[in-house]
Amino acid sequence: MSGKGDLTRRRTVIVDATPGVDAVLRGGEWRGQVLHVHGLESFVWRPDGGTFRCTTRRLLRTLSTDERHPVSAGDWVHVRGSAQEGVIQAIEPRRSAICRSSRGRRHVIVANVDQVLIVGSAAQPTIKRALIDRLIVAAESNGIRPLICINKLDLVDPAQFVPLAGIYSRMGYPVMLCSAVNGLGIDRLRAELGGMVTAVVGQSGVGKSSLLNAIDPALQLAVGAVSRDNDKGRHTTTTARLLPHAHGGMFVDTPGIRQFQLWDVVPAEVPAAFRDLRPLANHCRFPDCSHTHESDCAVKDAVADGLLDTRRWESCCHLAAGLADADERDGRAEDDFE
Repeated sequence: MSGKGDLTRRRTVIVDATPGVDAVLRGGEWRGQVLHVHGLESFVWRPDGGTFRCTTRRLLRTLSTDERHPVSAGDWVHVRGSAQEGVIQAIEPRRSAICRSSRGRRHVIVANVDQVLIVGSAAQPTIKRALIDRLIVAAESNGIRPLICINKLDLVDPAQFVPLAGIYSRMGYPVMLCSAVNGLGIDRLRAELGGMVTAVVGQSGVGKSSLLNAIDPALQLAVGAVSRDNDKGRHTTTTARLLPHAHGGMFVDTPGIRQFQLWDVVPAEVPAAFRDLRPLANHCRFPDCSHTHESDCAVKDAVADGLLDTRRWESCCHLAAGLADADERDGRAEDDFE
């Protein structure tokens, strides 16, 4: 007797496939990429033409996993169906993903991206350096290239953000000072994003959609004004979605973020994700140095000597401390998408 049969084949949910294979697969299935997910439905783009509204196979939805939802924007999936509808039968392994922790479960914001554009604003709302650092750690831990964009330079004197740009530039991160209003930095931003799949993340109101419209006006994305009452952005993007653009790549426009709790990163791994702390940590007296209270700490010495930005050291310490008690918070955490 053999354990192989029709039931076995139908319960196969994760497959290994080589990128670039033909859209039509065996058994009447075809291969496509998820553009965005809306409730129980996914909109899947088929490389040989067309976008299809698909449901997710029941087995995928009921599997016991640590993920909040089995399908995410950017996933390559296998679909069975015709006309304009289909059923997602399997999900290919992800080569990269931007993830966060949500109530103790893994929330994949977007999968299979080449780089992540972290957008902050010079004003309205004010820039959150701690959020930028968390997003950089998330990208570094998943092998994704981070880029940093500070938008709305038309509202302030651009010179006041040059020191901040220098901190990240010295670590090797591309930093762009931009304005979607007057076009400052848009040409360089367009060059950095061309031909790549780029996730665009940041707070609500920092101008993510406005920047994408400036790069490719044909996108015509909805934009909203910042609230005068609380200096927060108004919600215009509700779900992560892939957007092919005119420069040979794809954007992934994502909802605004208030907070970002890292997934699958332990406190001891945090300093290794800070490029400016990493070489200094090797010279600490203790191999498990937390860089907070230990003697002969090379990181604290560098801060005292002015060789390391104080806020970067504080950001690393706060992030490691936050992860240490994350398990306690996850049970009562609220959704941190705005």
